[in-house]
Amino acid sequence: MSDIAENQVLSATEIVQRGSLELTLRRLRRDPASMAALGVILGVILLAIVAPWIAAVTGHSPIEQFRDTGLSPAGIPVGPGADFWLGTDQLGRDVLVRLAYGARVSLLVGVFASVLASTIAVVVGVTAGYFGGMVDLALSRLTDLVMSVPFLLCALALVSAFGPSMMLSVAVIVFFSWAPMARVIRGQVISLSRQDFVHASRSLGAGPLSIMVVDILPNLTVPIIVYTTMQIPNSIVFEATLSFLGMGIVPPTPSWGGMLADASSNSLYLVAWWMVFVPGTALLLTTLAFNILGDGLRDALDPKSARTARHLKRKQKGAAKS
Repeated sequence: MSDIAENQVLSATEIVQRGSLELTLRRLRRDPASMAALGVILGVILLAIVAPWIAAVTGHSPIEQFRDTGLSPAGIPVGPGADFWLGTDQLGRDVLVRLAYGARVSLLVGVFASVLASTIAVVVGVTAGYFGGMVDLALSRLTDLVMSVPFLLCALALVSAFGPSMMLSVAVIVFFSWAPMARVIRGQVISLSRQDFVHASRSLGAGPLSIMVVDILPNLTVPIIVYTTMQIPNSIVFEATLSFLGMGIVPPTPSWGGMLADASSNSLYLVAWWMVFVPGTALLLTTLAFNILGDGLRDALDPKSARTARHLKRKQKGAAKS
């Protein structure tokens, strides 16, 4: 009987092995800042999804102008109220509807440009780090060249030549975004290529492509996820900057940067504060949420580095106090 009872206790207390994904999600859930940031991001995504529903409920399209009800007799935009929940802009268009449709543009450009830039960075970084020599030298000089090109000067030249468009905005964002990540990936690959498992694969006859894809690339998952997540807010800000300068999304397509540009024209924000407050707050919260989530993902995916960073901060605080 004692043996049976002991076996039952052992089976009841059997240790369940958890996967890396489950452990990462558990560590992420323990971080309240990351969960709050994730809630904000999901809220922005939901706003973009229900944009047509908001337009149907309010009866306003994102480009429709209500000059009789959306503007005062003096031509001043109408503030938040029953007809226009977040007010109108200088043409009498509904700010709420334009905000929802602008979220679609920001998320589309931000996510697509970030994924494309990360793909280019991984290809360039892995190739340069693994092969070294002249290949590394050529790709490194190319990376330095891209990082040295002035952002606004290049954007102005491209818009002057081809005209503003969404695809041009994505191309400019990708061009200026992949180089810093490629440098990080290159350094990681140089370190990984000296490990024993790479030498073992090479001795077994594996080719360079097989080693890079099968052996090296899975070990780059953490920096790729973290840098891609933190690149999304940069891309959103890039798009807003281009639209603000008139070099991004073509009006009347709504975008957050274009809405801020409308608020700054003729200093309308002095009499219509909602024109700058609404898109500015949305842009600030979205970029801040993605940055916080990126930090949380970095700590959740690599808890050892997070503990080391906290230990260094405590040492610096102790040294400052002494």
